[in-house]
Amino acid sequence: MLSFIPILFVLGYLAIAFEHTLYINKTASALFTGVLCWTLYALSGYTGAHTVLDQLAHHLESVSEILFFLLGAMTIVELVDAHHGFKIITDRINTRNAIVLMWIVAFVAFFLSAALDNLTTAIVMVSLLRKILPKGPKRLLMASVVIVAANAGGAWSPIGDVTTTMLWIGGQISASQIVSALFFPSLVSLVVPLLIFSYQLRKDKDVSPLPVHAAETPDGSKIMFFLGIGSLLFVPVFKTITHLPPYMGVLLGLSVVWIASELIHKDKDEEAKKPYTAGYALSKIDSSSVLFFLGILMAIGSLESLGMLETLAKWMDEKIGNMEIIVTAIGVASAIIDNVPLVAASMGMYSLDQYPMNHQLWEMMAFCAGTGGSLLIIGSAAGVAVMGMEKIDFIWYLKRISLATFIGYLAGTFTYLLGA
Repeated sequence: MLSFIPILFVLGYLAIAFEHTLYINKTASALFTGVLCWTLYALSGYTGAHTVLDQLAHHLESVSEILFFLLGAMTIVELVDAHHGFKIITDRINTRNAIVLMWIVAFVAFFLSAALDNLTTAIVMVSLLRKILPKGPKRLLMASVVIVAANAGGAWSPIGDVTTTMLWIGGQISASQIVSALFFPSLVSLVVPLLIFSYQLRKDKDVSPLPVHAAETPDGSKIMFFLGIGSLLFVPVFKTITHLPPYMGVLLGLSVVWIASELIHKDKDEEAKKPYTAGYALSKIDSSSVLFFLGILMAIGSLESLGMLETLAKWMDEKIGNMEIIVTAIGVASAIIDNVPLVAASMGMYSLDQYPMNHQLWEMMAFCAGTGGSLLIIGSAAGVAVMGMEKIDFIWYLKRISLATFIGYLAGTFTYLLGA
């Protein structure tokens, strides 16, 4: 029965990868795979029931930390967005030069992603592009640049990408070290494709921005923006001072932003206040993504409990041997396979005893898994979101974006190895 578990996992993976072909949401496939893997493990009799329960509880504890962190961070962002807080950034972008606009959008996304996360940043920045550019090839290019920039920005921040957050929470990396080690490689992985795209736009660089219409800004817009961003930026500081897990810090930030929202709108009636409440924000967050992470991480946990990931790691070490090549290949694979389960599998394959905190393996893993997802539009949550929002064709992205992004990926990897 145990032999069916890796087969089931692969089938579940394929169902996730081809969700649009099968017309089955990837969250449903992930949950089904995760639960069934543990069910087969429990029924196999491979080990005692108490051992299975203890292992399940151990994995659920680590997974829950990530899920609570995501829920808190996503709710903060929704509250800021409900108050039009991000207009502070978007209203200041105004240019008719496509190259200048591309670089501005890219760097705003790069740094915003480090403070928020790549998925949220992609959604915010594409919403911005819709307000300032008409639909067409240039907007598709700008939206694609947002994907590359958001993934690059998320790679060097402990709170900028789910995979980096997983490594940070798991104790594989520290906040200060990951910033210092990966900032320049991540920047290089963005700048190189930007230079290529700039060269392509040199003969057709004029854009006609859409007219800007003034919209009513809710009370407390600026307060909520700075409070929300400040709360997220405070999480690494909170962890360093208290040594409590990051989800405690983000929940503290959520409570502060929540209280501020209540006080700002305290004089309004319930109906008028509803769109600005945390309860309403919670109803708008992408809970499907949270359940997807739960399902796929629990499926990975079953393979780890069976010792299959450790066996795979030993096989890769014997057949390939070079750790840099292994991790670089994992980054390329993350363009095809979701980087969340890839990093989760790697965390299960390599122990902290063998590779302690801030080892080169973990730093490269954070960089490669984060930036490698930009190679294909389906390789990251940010890419999938933008693909849906702008209806970007897979083949269009492959022809016009992937090669430049791959060159940037290799340049960033080389930059990291030079400084390691």
